[in-house]
Formats: sequence, structure tokens, C-alpha cells
Amino acid sequence: MCVTSCCRSPRFGSSRGGPPPGRKFGNPGDRLRKKRWDLDELPKFEKNFYTEHPEIQRMSQYDVEEYCRKKEITVRGSGCPKPVTSFSQAQFPQYVLDVLMQQNFKEPTAIQAQGFPLALSGRDMVGIAQTGSGKTLSYLLPAIVHINHQPYLERGDGPICLVLAPTRELAQQVQQVAYDYGKSSRIKSTCVYGGAPKGPQIRDLERGVEICIATPGRLIDFLEAGKTNLRRCTYLVLDEADRMLDMGFEPQIRKILDQIRPDRQTLMWSATWPKEVRQLAEDFLKDYVQINIGALELSANHNILQIVDVCMDSEKDHKLLQLMEEIMAEKENKTIIFVETKKRCDDLTRRMRRDGWPAMCIHGDKSQPERDWVLTVRARSAAGLLNLIQGRGRLSVERAKRGV
Repeated sequence: MCVTSCCRSPRFGSSRGGPPPGRKFGNPGDRLRKKRWDLDELPKFEKNFYTEHPEIQRMSQYDVEEYCRKKEITVRGSGCPKPVTSFSQAQFPQYVLDVLMQQNFKEPTAIQAQGFPLALSGRDMVGIAQTGSGKTLSYLLPAIVHINHQPYLERGDGPICLVLAPTRELAQQVQQVAYDYGKSSRIKSTCVYGGAPKGPQIRDLERGVEICIATPGRLIDFLEAGKTNLRRCTYLVLDEADRMLDMGFEPQIRKILDQIRPDRQTLMWSATWPKEVRQLAEDFLKDYVQINIGALELSANHNILQIVDVCMDSEKDHKLLQLMEEIMAEKENKTIIFVETKKRCDDLTRRMRRDGWPAMCIHGDKSQPERDWVLTVRARSAAGLLNLIQGRGRLSVERAKRGV
């Protein structure tokens, strides 16, 4: 298929419905005008790169069903390719397979086995899987293939692949994976998030990056200021969509998606499948396939043992200290304690430090350098470290031991 460069004429991305002159902009995204797309005028692009491996062609329907049953894969939607059982069957380029070998990955996880052929086929998809399932590679490796089949970026072009993530920590983790797998084919990426200076992020965008991993708020800021654009974006990922909606990002997400051509490929990932996420998928995905790993209601890895100790409020501190003595008696253990309020986080940290525990706390009132320092110390500590974290899922800590 012949692929032409993306033209930046306003004829296929003109704006309409902007705010009236003189109106003050009070909400993020108010300055962004909704695009009016003319699909006939849009430059064509390729998004189906999948060729079924001969070994997969020989798989019977019974073999496919048995594999899906064993891996707890459920597929909803029509025209979904068969799952692959090895990385080589996905027929990734050698430069991708080389990095997989260096990372010592033996075989794809369940979400990767079904997600790779679906994403490489250019289909819109929803992936619902527990934390640690390997979803990051499920969308980044096909993204690299997608990018390498598009025209090179020209001056003033925005990213080809956009990954929206709820937090700075997740965005940085995704960028590290993008760097590891994209550097061999010279794919550039950047991470755009709040709580950090804008200058370096703007310079990265102005130099041109094929992959942009962003939190919705900071990306909206840059789009409104004209620091980047999404005219070249043909591969869109919504990572942890349920969490982004929980954090109130739905208006920003909708504003951002209105800036991207409607015939893009969109991949949405979520740990749960509430009605808000379903509605977002219905509004922005076309003829999508839904992949579910395990039960819909699960949002945490069922391989992790969870113990609940019910007690009175007055007993909690005593029971916590008892538990800490048991846990920290083993040399290799580290501990994270989640608490409800920032004050409780500070008070409990002070008490535990007075009792000799190496505790550090992290919450929304801490500066970004303080939070970075705590995470760095935790990562480098061999054992015996306590972290106390306040909030409702603000941070994603130590995902290095989980699947990518």
C-alpha cells in the first residue's frame, strides 16, 4: 500500500464550535476547538501489518479454545485473530525480538498472546486485565511496528503514537519501556506530565517524537498553547482508563480525542469494566474487540494472597506494630502502608521512626523532588524499608517487579 506524508492543510482538520469571543477560559481544554474532519481529504495511512504464522494457521478451533481456557482469555467481538503462543509467532521484526531475548522473556502473557495479533491487525480493542498482566508490551510493541510503517516526522509534526496515562509514575514507566524497545529503530519518545518544568518537555516535542506518553492535564496545556499537535496521531492508547475516569479526567480525555483523526487505531486498557469506561469505549472506538483476562470484577492479581484482619480502631496501631515485627523479621522484606489522610500519614511515620523503624512517607503535599527521593531510596534499599502512602491510588510504586 502506498503511504503518503501527512499534509497539514486546514481543509481536513478545520475547527468549529469554539467559544465566543471575549469569553474567559475557566476549564482545561476550553481553548481547544473541536475538529471537523473530512475523511476523504485525510492522508491515507497503513495500520494492518499482521500476517498469521503458519503454526497459528494449523491451530484447530479446539486448540484455540483450549489455549484460551487455560489462559482465562475471553474474547467479545467479531473477526478476532487467533492468539499466538510465542513471540516469534507474532512475527515481530528482528530488532524487537532481540530486545525480548535480552529481557529474558520466554513467552507472551495471556493479554499479550491475544493482544499482539489484534493490535497488529489495526483493530480497535479494549483489554481488561489485572494489574501486572503485561499490557504495556501488548500495546507498545505493535506501536513500534505501526510507527516504522509511517512516513518520517517532518518539522512541526506531533507524535504518531499517543499514550494517555493517569499518573506521572505510570507515564515514566511506559516511557522507559518505549525507550528500551524503540531505540534500535531510532524511535524517539518523551514523557509529558504535571509537577515538573515545562521547558524540557516542550523542547522534546518541538524536536519531534514518534511516541508521546502524557497525563491528560499537561497535554491539554501544551495543546492549548500550541506547543504540540495531534495531526499525525494514528495510534492512540488509553492506559488505565478506569483510573483516569476515577481521577476526573474524562472531560480532558474527550477534548484530546476530538483533536485526533477519527480513523485512528485506538486501544483502551482497564483493570475494571464499569459503565463509565464502557460508555467511553462506545463513544470513541469503532467495531472494537474486547479481550478479558480472568473475571471482569477482578482488578488485582489473584495470585497474591490477601489477608484481612478486622479490628477496632483503638487496636489498629498495636496490631500494625505486631504485624511489622513479623514482616520485617525476614531480611528481604519491604513494606508499603496505605493510610486515609495526609495527617495520619505524617503522624504514623513520626511514631514509627521514634520506635526505630526506617519509615518514610509520601503524599500529595510533598514536593515532586521529595517524592522522587523517597521512590529512589526505596528502589535502592536492599530490605527493611517502610513506605507510608496516603491517598486513593495516587502513586504506582515498584512496578518493576510486575509484568510490562
